[in-house]
Amino acid sequence: MTRTDRRSFLQSSLGGIAGLASVPLLGGLEGCQQAPTRAAVAERTAPLPVQKLTDRVSLITGAPGNVVALTSTDPGVLVDSGSAELAGGVRASLAGAKVGRLINTHYHPEQTGGNALFGAAGATITAHEITREWLATDYYVPSEDRWVKALPKVAQPTATFRDKREITAGAEHIECGYLLEAHTRGDIYVFFRDSNVLAVGCVSSPERDPSLDWYAGGWIGGRADALDDLVKLANDETKIVPAYGPVITRAQLAAERDMFAYLYKRTTDLTDHGRDAKDMLDEGVMSEVAQKFNRTFKDPAKFLYDVSKGNWAHYTNFGGNIV
Repeated sequence: MTRTDRRSFLQSSLGGIAGLASVPLLGGLEGCQQAPTRAAVAERTAPLPVQKLTDRVSLITGAPGNVVALTSTDPGVLVDSGSAELAGGVRASLAGAKVGRLINTHYHPEQTGGNALFGAAGATITAHEITREWLATDYYVPSEDRWVKALPKVAQPTATFRDKREITAGAEHIECGYLLEAHTRGDIYVFFRDSNVLAVGCVSSPERDPSLDWYAGGWIGGRADALDDLVKLANDETKIVPAYGPVITRAQLAAERDMFAYLYKRTTDLTDHGRDAKDMLDEGVMSEVAQKFNRTFKDPAKFLYDVSKGNWAHYTNFGGNIV
């Protein structure tokens, strides 16, 4: 199925997602969220590990995911802010450098938990408009049957966009671009063009089971398209930074794209014939791709459950004729 097929009739998918809110879940829908360990919380004010990617751009790890920092300018730029518990560690890792702009790749707490800390210190918070809407509103987490309160005003994005946004920070040109329904409904990439560093949030997942937050609009068709867009954006020298895991190459990202393209075709065909997540698992779908991206899925049943939910919510996008 073509990209046009996957991206058509988007208006219908929102209603489908809303209609699924009352369905019991088998697994979490928090996307790439992961609670920090007690040890991590206890050390939240200590600096976190820092890896130099270029002369201008560094990678802060363990927040609990990745935070990208441009510190060659005064003030600097951050991509994601870590969890609320570990934001102090992110700040300590900057060694006194101020943050003038914070960019959120999506709304999940592990990427936006430090917004209040940096926003209160004067940082302008940039994100996709849909991410701002999630952060400005109480939202429900179905898998835990609980509500998450909206972030305070100081932690909410104030500089938003729909398609692309260009930012200049010193000698660095930064491009932010929308990745439609890849992991949530408000994912973006952040491309430090002069340094050739590409931050992609949870749209790439080199080590963890990839997550599709279907309750927030993410689905496998959007993920396949977004990965294809990112591969075209990068070159062989690009350092690609996912929300979790090591920096990867364009070749590794292309392998992940190929895996998702295959899974998209396979699972939408099964969905089109009325098959659910258990049927997909029984068919052996995951064993067909386990070695295509150096990964063994830890919880294939949950992944396929999320895939199935996303497919049902987007059935018009792949021309489905559900029986």
